[in-house]
Amino acid sequence: MYVLILEDDELVGDLLETVVASAYPGARIRLCTQLQSACDSWREEPADLVIADRNLPDGSGLELIRVVRQTSAEIPVLVISGRTDRDSILAAAHLGISGYISKPFQVDALHQRLTALAPLPVDHDKGSVTLAEKMEAACNSAIQLPGQIDTAEILALMEKRDELGARFLAEQWSKEPALSAKMLDVANSASFRRSGTPVKTPAEAISSIGVAMALNQALALSLDIAGKLACPRLGERARIEQEQALRVAEEARALAKKVGENPALYYTAGLLSKAGELAALKVLQNQCDESGEPPDVEQIDSAITGWAEKLGNRIKVQWHLPLDLRELIGAVYFLSRGNVSRSKLVMRAAALLATEEAESPECRTLLRRLGIEEGEDDARQRS
Repeated sequence: MYVLILEDDELVGDLLETVVASAYPGARIRLCTQLQSACDSWREEPADLVIADRNLPDGSGLELIRVVRQTSAEIPVLVISGRTDRDSILAAAHLGISGYISKPFQVDALHQRLTALAPLPVDHDKGSVTLAEKMEAACNSAIQLPGQIDTAEILALMEKRDELGARFLAEQWSKEPALSAKMLDVANSASFRRSGTPVKTPAEAISSIGVAMALNQALALSLDIAGKLACPRLGERARIEQEQALRVAEEARALAKKVGENPALYYTAGLLSKAGELAALKVLQNQCDESGEPPDVEQIDSAITGWAEKLGNRIKVQWHLPLDLRELIGAVYFLSRGNVSRSKLVMRAAALLATEEAESPECRTLLRRLGIEEGEDDARQRS
């Protein structure tokens, strides 16, 4: 299968490529950033599917559609555009398009639209796709965790956290009842409650806990996929993995405070430290849905051991995580003996404190290097 994409925005173009690669494993994809090059490409070799942005620096994507329809009335053509007014949609529809997707788009929704427009031919001689093939395909495509809210959207807000206020976030999340309820629960918890009067509105809750913590709570909710996995065994494993990530986040926040660092970034890194494991569980659920056979514990362990790191690296790129955040997440799993970065020492120590290795020589050494000695109260709380 050959897919032609016309999109001038680099980030959107990359995302479209990954979604197409996920929908059509093995497909050839040509990404053009200019109208003329896309028209020339079509004339040289007509594609099996065309995806076109409408507004381009050198013209309109509708011109590409005209070129396509001059030679083919059957090839599926999908328009991606930020223009959603009636006239714009009708102008495209009159050219015989197959679908119109508005920006910003949801990855899963676009994936479903693509497979409906141009189903991938089934090769009956090839047999079913193996789990390893599914994992490999996921490593080369867009990964969408089935949380209640989109993780990428929360991370995008985090990049602008200094510009955001409590009222703005409350309005942004007004249609997310689970998120509003979480803000209220956190604000009224013993850790944050500042008076005997309970917080009653999401805006008050966000103001009480702070924008940075509110965004981290939203991030945690986006990563909570346990209830979205139909297989009980996978759902339980997802719950365990997220609880472990939350423990790392809490330990990292506490250590960051002790060494005089801003704890928000460390908390974020801890929450994201199990993204690869969660992605592996989602692929396992996809396999389960197709085969009807739930994986056993050994298969789950093997999939996570073999694929979590690679899937995690893929999803970090997809989410455009900054390098410093990626390095903090990496330090959760490994830190070279000679590393002197305090931020990485904090993350590695937090990872050990969150597990049964809190009393290990490595953990004690890291704490000493940070200038922290655990007191008896700390040790008692972990016992």
